Amino acid sequence: MIVILDTSALRRTRWYEYATRFVLGGLISAAAAIIGKKFGASIGGLFLAFPAILPASATLIEKREKESKQKKGLNGIRRAREAAGADAAGATMGGLGLIAFATCAWRLLPGHSCVVTMIAATVVWATVSLLVWTAWKRNLWSRLRHAVAHGLGSTATGR
Repeated sequence: MIVILDTSALRRTRWYEYATRFVLGGLISAAAAIIGKKFGASIGGLFLAFPAILPASATLIEKREKESKQKKGLNGIRRAREAAGADAAGATMGGLGLIAFATCAWRLLPGHSCVVTMIAATVVWATVSLLVWTAWKRNLWSRLRHAVAHGLGSTATGR
């Protein structure tokens, strides 16, 4: 897989799509702040790991994919759901990396410098994100679920 920077999407995005992402992202960030104020910064910080624009981007991606397929005379519902699902999967992978980053920073900050802590937390974030992405790409999650389900099933039935 080759990673490239494509700025053409910035020109295709409509102003109200940016506004939707901004408003929903702000609401989610505000909710995380309220949770942090009520339950403490450690708990509130975990909620900041939630990608704030995920709800907006998933719905906008679904809408755009559906419209694109309908212009070609196709239904597009399945493709739109798959595209939104892929976006959500990526956000989940990134969220897991952010949780690992936050956990590392939380554990290291009391006894180490900020520079060392941020470098270590960034390495942990990149490693966890890459491992989760690799597992997803190789379909390891469904294999693991299948193995656990069959293992639990045989234990429950006494086989």
